Amino acid sequence: MNQWWKYIREGKEAKRSSPAGVRKGMKRLLNTGPQKKGSPYQNVDDYLKDKKSRNDISAPPGAPGGGAIGNPGPAALEEEVEPESFEKHSELNPKFWQDGKLKEKIRRRLTKIVYDFIESVQLGDDMRVEDIRFTGSLANYNWSKYSDIDLHVVIDFSKIDENTELIESFFYGAIWRWNELHDIKIYGHEVEIFVENVGHVTHSAGIYSIMNEEWVIEPNPEKIEFDYTAARKKADAIETETNMIAQMADGNPRGAIKSIDRLKKKIKTLRRAGLNSPAQEYSSENIAFKILRREDTLQQLNDMKYDMYDKILSMAE
Repeated sequence: MNQWWKYIREGKEAKRSSPAGVRKGMKRLLNTGPQKKGSPYQNVDDYLKDKKSRNDISAPPGAPGGGAIGNPGPAALEEEVEPESFEKHSELNPKFWQDGKLKEKIRRRLTKIVYDFIESVQLGDDMRVEDIRFTGSLANYNWSKYSDIDLHVVIDFSKIDENTELIESFFYGAIWRWNELHDIKIYGHEVEIFVENVGHVTHSAGIYSIMNEEWVIEPNPEKIEFDYTAARKKADAIETETNMIAQMADGNPRGAIKSIDRLKKKIKTLRRAGLNSPAQEYSSENIAFKILRREDTLQQLNDMKYDMYDKILSMAE
């Protein structure tokens, strides 16, 4: 246990154990704490019975441990993100698009959502919407049931205040509040609002201007290629680290917060590297980020950080 925590603190990935080592570790965990008489899960299949070496062991979602031994995580309880969800289609999603244009009733609904959001921000007449852009996989040929509606609101931050970094931070908070209050879906796809400064480069192969009703960048189905296996491995490594932090958190909440911040920075760097690569949004790094988001790993990290913060500041009776 101490060695696992050392790996987290130093930013190292725990090495994969042999099947015998995994069984030994599980036995040690199950004979510690209130469950000293053994695991309550006695009648389950031995998923290690056919594993002969450390190279046979992986921790995909849905396996016992859900990416980490002893902590199933959300992915183990839900449907695994299948590789097919990243495959390309021969056409844009017909629920949203017709003859290369966003359907009018959807365009009007998304426009209303944006201006309701703008009204909620209450920055006055200085805030002028330069464009509303529909982007992401639903504006491309790699859409799936998991796709969000990425709605980008383009604003000239400098017209609000010369401190554009302050304005950017303000909008981050405003978006967070909006998302906490609203859960808007169109045909089952969640609407995600982003606010970006004029001139910001969006790494997407499909960007549609809702205000101008035309493509800023028209997607090309021939350019879509995925390396799902590489993406899955990157996501598994981060899910394992997340579950390790969860196991150690109660004993060291301050250390957990430090580890969470480190891992979140690692995830941010991972995605940035992917988006800045030649493959951009189709890079294994960005696909790994999408897997982590779909499997609620990102939300799990945020929730853990809030829980650890509350624990540190709480006082027992």
